[in-house]
Amino acid sequence: MAKLACDYHRQGLCHSCQWLEVDYHTQLTRKSAHLLSQLAPLQVANEAFLPPYASPFAAFRNRAKMAVSGSVERPILGIIPDPQMPQSAVDLCYCPLYPTAMQQLMVALKDFIARAGLVPYNPAKRKGELKYILLSFSQHSGRYMLRWVLHSDKKLALITRELPALLARLPQLAVVSVNIQPQHAAILEGEQEIILTPQTALCEIFNDVPLFLRPNSFFQTNPTVASALYHQAQAWVSELPVSHIWDLFCGVGGFGLHCLQALRAAHPHALLSLTGIEISPPAIESATQSAREMGLVNKQTKVRFASLDAVSVVNHTEKPDLVIVNPPRRGIGQELAAFLNQLQPHFILYSSCNARSMAQDLAQLTHYHCQKVRLFDMFPHTAHYEVLVLLRLKAPDALCD
Repeated sequence: MAKLACDYHRQGLCHSCQWLEVDYHTQLTRKSAHLLSQLAPLQVANEAFLPPYASPFAAFRNRAKMAVSGSVERPILGIIPDPQMPQSAVDLCYCPLYPTAMQQLMVALKDFIARAGLVPYNPAKRKGELKYILLSFSQHSGRYMLRWVLHSDKKLALITRELPALLARLPQLAVVSVNIQPQHAAILEGEQEIILTPQTALCEIFNDVPLFLRPNSFFQTNPTVASALYHQAQAWVSELPVSHIWDLFCGVGGFGLHCLQALRAAHPHALLSLTGIEISPPAIESATQSAREMGLVNKQTKVRFASLDAVSVVNHTEKPDLVIVNPPRRGIGQELAAFLNQLQPHFILYSSCNARSMAQDLAQLTHYHCQKVRLFDMFPHTAHYEVLVLLRLKAPDALCD
């Protein structure tokens, strides 16, 4: 059976892929069994489960989060198992989860760090400036977004001065920014983001839907599986009697825009609406840009994205036929589940990266039953996975039971 060969794992240097010793078919079998066990109390019909969607075996990640350590002359990009022992750092530039082009770019960035004098931050001594490199890749354009995470803005002028030379050498860099993270705690990024390039967002296209990734926006790390996840949502929703959609925790608009596109294709003359709610203003800006580029902002289609907490949508006046929820790992919670039970949209499309919290939420959505379920292996070689569930409102007589 197929297993991913990784020298880092073989040498005991990195244990991020906990299931690397497990053949991939067995990985999918275990994940499917785990999903079944989580949903067992809900008595979901066997025919509701679709076959799991498998991921590419290697080189599937489009994002790298590298801690920077070592010396300015010989920087190390990877992980620091023990923050109090910087010498424990492991360079992961050649991790097989990353495409070859991304590996090569990270190696090239080491040279820039040395040339620019960006001293790696030492958490034990609380000295230095460069903490992390965050790199994102667009399969559509082949271009990248690079974020330097610094302890302070002391090196900002230096990076700005050296930026033209960096872009000349690495023209595949479309967006470059500096994030200031002044805390000594192991926090990935801070609140202040300074974009240094004219281009402020990286464009990715899934299923003819343009999505724009800004520095602070959440984006799936496995584009092949993400595209399949969105396409599955389209396929399910296109068959439903739906006109008005709410997309809660909408992020950059992936689910809502995909579903609206599918409904537009299925019902070209229908009056449709999409309301997307997300707490992150940059994500809302991205979603709005996508809707404009898709030509969805017109008299026949009402599209609105707002930067609010998901629960704030209770003040919206137009009742949806479909509510999409794509919450963080903690799930939607009791308050939002109770609100959806009261609102009673005909359908709920629930995407989750945590089957345990999802099962708890589904148990509280007592007015709904699971019509379709599918596992998407967004995170191969680990125990984690994504799930898409289509919920349908129970018949009125069932609600009274």
